[in-house]
Amino acid sequence: MKFAFLIIGNFNCMVDRAIIHNGEAQIVGVANIEEACTVAKQLYEEGIDCIELCGAFGEVGAKAVIEATENKLPIGYITHLPEQDDVYNIAFSKL
Repeated sequence: MKFAFLIIGNFNCMVDRAIIHNGEAQIVGVANIEEACTVAKQLYEEGIDCIELCGAFGEVGAKAVIEATENKLPIGYITHLPEQDDVYNIAFSKL
């Protein structure tokens, strides 16, 4: 199975990429949800079987990527347990 992980932030999807294990796994940085949708379509066309999204995408972003890929492959997004909300808020407020 070929797997990709998309992270969202101050990234350029053309250069902020890493490929490991002979292309079986990739990580791609994207600047926004629209760019993520474009990248996800490209990854699908290149044979990626599953895409995971960083938690910053949230449900809305995940649904946008699912729609962009026409619900043809599994799309997930990372979440955390509610008891870590304060820890996450502190960590991500530093960005």
